Amino acid sequence: MNIVVIGGGAAGFFGAIACAQAYPHTQVTLLESARQPLSKVRVSGGGRCNVTHACFDPALLVQNYPRGGKALRGAFSRFQAKDTVEWFQQQGVELKTEPDGRMFPTTDDSETIVDCLMWAAKKAGVAIHTGAQVQQVSRHKNGFEIQLKSEERIYSDRLLLATGSNLQGYAIAQSLGHAIEPPVPSLFTFNVTDPRLDDLAGVSVSSAQLQLQFADKTSLKQTGALLITHWGLSGPAVLKLSAWGARALHEQQYHANLRINLLPQMNPEVMREQMMAVRSQLSRRLVATSCPVPVPRRLWERLIVSVGMVPDETRWADVSNKTLNQLIQELTQGHYTINGKGIFKEEFVTCGGIKLNQVDFKTMESRLCPGLYLAGEILDIDGVTGGFNFQSAWTTGWLAGQAIGAMS
Repeated sequence: MNIVVIGGGAAGFFGAIACAQAYPHTQVTLLESARQPLSKVRVSGGGRCNVTHACFDPALLVQNYPRGGKALRGAFSRFQAKDTVEWFQQQGVELKTEPDGRMFPTTDDSETIVDCLMWAAKKAGVAIHTGAQVQQVSRHKNGFEIQLKSEERIYSDRLLLATGSNLQGYAIAQSLGHAIEPPVPSLFTFNVTDPRLDDLAGVSVSSAQLQLQFADKTSLKQTGALLITHWGLSGPAVLKLSAWGARALHEQQYHANLRINLLPQMNPEVMREQMMAVRSQLSRRLVATSCPVPVPRRLWERLIVSVGMVPDETRWADVSNKTLNQLIQELTQGHYTINGKGIFKEEFVTCGGIKLNQVDFKTMESRLCPGLYLAGEILDIDGVTGGFNFQSAWTTGWLAGQAIGAMS
């Protein structure tokens, strides 16, 4: 049997390898339009490659997917993060777990993962063609005809489409009968212009609760680390919120209200008591240098200015109850305006793609076009940051590879 995989990313490679290993007498050919395959693997995790996440319970794992979690529940019962770790171990690549659960190769180098996948593909007999731009795919009675930009034609019995968020991949899927959920960005930073954040780039808060508020009164919440940047806000809390709010933010043209609780672990009443105690016991001290709550000093100084205090003059004795309440409001319910989006490093992720009800998640075969299999980001699946997008690529690629070479 002749199998062709279109797309040389994580899902395409994993699917090609899984097929070639499970069905050694099958000819597997992988077509990649770029000169160098696995580009997202190379840049992931700042060049370290965030392979997966140390979450080994499928029921918990699916909670990290704003879109696709329900469809992935059964898929993860067959190939999940634990299986990914074992697969790479079998190829001689050890992974390590960071405190936040992200898993990286112990070398901290994405080339380790790239080399592993290239070697595994070569060892399994996968024929890899780079610079192979697919122009068109036609369905025939006995399989598929693939026309390349070079005018070469390739024929296959079955086809795995794993082209990520590439527009040509969506066009091919549509030509074969699939409907596409319009792709929009996911995992991005927030552009916020606000004097409270000026010149604070690099300041971070270890745990903040963020709440997006939309014009139609709906809201979304996420908790996690928050990072102030030159253009606004980033960090895990923002990225998670951008993923869950991807469609709503797109519809609002990336304008929304953001409420930030810098101290979600503290009760506002307890906070008030602590501040009142400081006011009575340390009344002669400057407010700027005597911060009773765990927030970065530069941010604390900016917040006290925002409620009318003068950093090098205002002492705790000068703080009225009204000002104290305003300060607590800033710390626990600070209001900011999002007026655009940035990008998250080179890790561009989209939500959208092939509608999931058109795919059999036991095999990843199309329900509309027999012999066509689908894996990775071409599907309307996306995860939050932390290795989850790669995990869905490994899982859907592996399931497709296991099924595509089976004799019908």
